[in-house]
Amino acid sequence: MPLQNPQSSQKTPPLTLGIKQEKLSHLHFYFHDIASGPNPTSIWVARAPTSSKSPTLFGSVSMIDDALTIGPKRSSKVVGRAQGFYASASQSENALMVTMNLAFTEGKFNGSSLTVVGRNPVVEAVREMPIIGGSGLFRFSRGYVQAKTLRFNASTGDAVVEYNVFVFHY
Repeated sequence: MPLQNPQSSQKTPPLTLGIKQEKLSHLHFYFHDIASGPNPTSIWVARAPTSSKSPTLFGSVSMIDDALTIGPKRSSKVVGRAQGFYASASQSENALMVTMNLAFTEGKFNGSSLTVVGRNPVVEAVREMPIIGGSGLFRFSRGYVQAKTLRFNASTGDAVVEYNVFVFHY
């Protein structure tokens, strides 16, 4: 179908959007998913009537506002937050559907964010999820994250996950 008003669409020179030469950045940090205690950063917000009977908690959804730190200890310097949700999306294995923004609050990328949407089979040693975009310095970004669980406490649900992020951006 042709445009009704061809004047409403025009080419935009990339430089007017701040697009210069593309670069690849590697970011490394730790994700603290805390489900226990007085101030959890991960809370269950929905469960299907059958979730508690499922070995994978299929149908459960958790909202997160997890700290991203430079070291694996909770007391390490916070450089951002992982904000979004994950849901148990498999009836047969521990695999999550993850939708989150990695919002940076310190350093060169302060005020910028990356959006991660993908499958996280949590029992695998290293999981890969795609970066589908971003904001600020990560506008027009693409790439992937690798997640590796360092610690998981089955009784509390608390976890520390190492993240290696490889992102193309301008």
